[in-house]
Amino acid sequence: MWFNINKIKKIKEKKNYSAFTIIEMLVVLFIISILLLLFVPNLSKQKDQAEKGGETAVVKTVETQIELFKLNNPSGVANEESMVPEYVTSEQWTIYEKYNQNSTE
Repeated sequence: MWFNINKIKKIKEKKNYSAFTIIEMLVVLFIISILLLLFVPNLSKQKDQAEKGGETAVVKTVETQIELFKLNNPSGVANEESMVPEYVTSEQWTIYEKYNQNSTE
């Protein structure tokens, strides 16, 4: 015979292995995509809330520092020039001004 039966048996044995089918992989990908759709919007909400909470804390810190400045300098005016070098950082003052602009609008 021109073909070998043992070779055919080896080929059949190699094909008989367990693996994921395409349908199983699609089901897994579908489940993962649904989970992502559920969790990603929630993560962005949490990030926004954390940023807002951080800004609120900075505003309270600056307000406390303004009170301290007024106690130390009763005749002084609490503005950026008088506050930034000693009492607050420029980033804190910027956040404070932004918060005050948003609250007055």
